[in-house]
Amino acid sequence: MNILKLTINGQDHSKAIPATMTLLDFLRDEVDLTGTKNGCDSGACGCCTVMVDGEPILSCLMLAMEAEGCDVTTIEGIAQGNDLHPLQETMIEKGAIQCGYCTPAMIINGVHLLDNNTNPSDEEVKECISATVCRCTGYNSIEKAVHSAAAKMRGAHNG
Repeated sequence: MNILKLTINGQDHSKAIPATMTLLDFLRDEVDLTGTKNGCDSGACGCCTVMVDGEPILSCLMLAMEAEGCDVTTIEGIAQGNDLHPLQETMIEKGAIQCGYCTPAMIINGVHLLDNNTNPSDEEVKECISATVCRCTGYNSIEKAVHSAAAKMRGAHNG
């Protein structure tokens, strides 16, 4: 067993874990943050995406010990208290949440994009969400939600 120390959604955690535990399993089984989904266990679907030190990663492919000392953000850490992130709001407004299985990863990837570019092109949005497989929506409503959130964020920055 190894002692893992890291920050998740602004809270410090320290726990003894096996060296072979993935970050996905650590988040779900040890910290009880179940918003991050296990879709394939092979990095193909993207449903396990979280941010590690501000970058989206596939948590099913990362050993938890590789996150030692890192700052991890899961879907549970995207809202600020009761205030949803603009992308969370627009995903609801645009009907972009169907079964919800891919939604946490779509939001993580979308937040990363919008944190770096509040005026993404159609191609940039498509590339961003292509990292996660959605079997329900056909992606159109998700694309609309990302563009709508970008507009909201631009408005917030302008006044």
